[in-house]
Amino acid sequence: MSAKKPVIVYGASGYTGRLVCEYLREYNIPFVAAGRSAEKLNAAMKANVAGIETADYEVVEVPHTVSALTELFNGASVVLNTVGPFAKFGGEVVQACWASRCHYTDTTGEQDWLITLEQEWGTKFANAGLLLAPGIAQMYTTGEIAAQLCLETPGLDTLDIAVFWGGSPTIASTQTILVNAAMAKAYYLEQNKYVEHQPDAGLYNLAIPGQHELALALPWGGTSHPVWFKRDPRVANVKVLGGVFNRGLMLGVPQIVAAALDATKDMNPDDRYAALAQTAAGVMNTMPPRENPRVNKSLDSVYASGPLGRAHCVINGNSNYKQTGMLQAYAAAHLLQQPPKRVGFASGCQAFGHHELLGQLRSFGLVSKPVLTVHD
Repeated sequence: MSAKKPVIVYGASGYTGRLVCEYLREYNIPFVAAGRSAEKLNAAMKANVAGIETADYEVVEVPHTVSALTELFNGASVVLNTVGPFAKFGGEVVQACWASRCHYTDTTGEQDWLITLEQEWGTKFANAGLLLAPGIAQMYTTGEIAAQLCLETPGLDTLDIAVFWGGSPTIASTQTILVNAAMAKAYYLEQNKYVEHQPDAGLYNLAIPGQHELALALPWGGTSHPVWFKRDPRVANVKVLGGVFNRGLMLGVPQIVAAALDATKDMNPDDRYAALAQTAAGVMNTMPPRENPRVNKSLDSVYASGPLGRAHCVINGNSNYKQTGMLQAYAAAHLLQQPPKRVGFASGCQAFGHHELLGQLRSFGLVSKPVLTVHD
């Protein structure tokens, strides 16, 4: 079946997976909506994917095993993976992509997962001419676009990144936040070395463009940016903070995380994961409503500095999950037509170009024109 459909969306019944399918339809790309339950997949496609009646797709139920996924991926070209936490569930998907010679993307921001991919799979994918691109999503790629625009000014080596959005995390995102906080460290980049964020630092107060009230922020697992830019010779230091505009929600996050960590600290890894997943379900167990651009706004702000220069880039947008769906679909569209700019382990901007990704986001009305201020 997949030989007739060049793109596989794995986890298509989830909130993000549905939006990926929606934008694949916009790009007129045939796809397989894959996951562990055909019933959930069919229901999601029919009820939650706008315009699905005009899409060229099929639904495939598949067990989460390397052999079953490899069989499904054979004959396809690109796998867009939305099944997290990726550090727990991503290994089988990457191994199956390698076995079937498919490009791989996902939506993660889990630093431990990115570092594992780079160390264990980056060279293998590069030698095969395949792309291994985790972290293509609004929370990482849109901010990376802003950073790359700043870095067009030579002599800047330090990135101070803030990412904010309106709304609440999905079911899967809530689970990933808790699991990642409990079972992995969060790093920033200092003089091209990973330095651990202080685990008990609590909330940070940030002055962000466009509002007088200070915003509340967290490291959010460190995000993808320190990993991407560790491989960029222009950059030595990267620190990222982010959060939601809802102050009440942000005030509750550290308390929920601290309570979950304390309650599970003496458990073995499997039991701890199960307990954290249960806690996450208690926090968020329903699909968020479809995004409203008047409510679900996004802000990416990057200060770049060097010994004698400064740049600041702000990208205002809306519908961060729609941004993610579009970015994933464009990645597939690009890969079906020409090789990426970089093979092996690479970010969205490194693989497809930051101006190209920005143009796509703007063409769908998802971000405004960046405001770039340079002092050199």
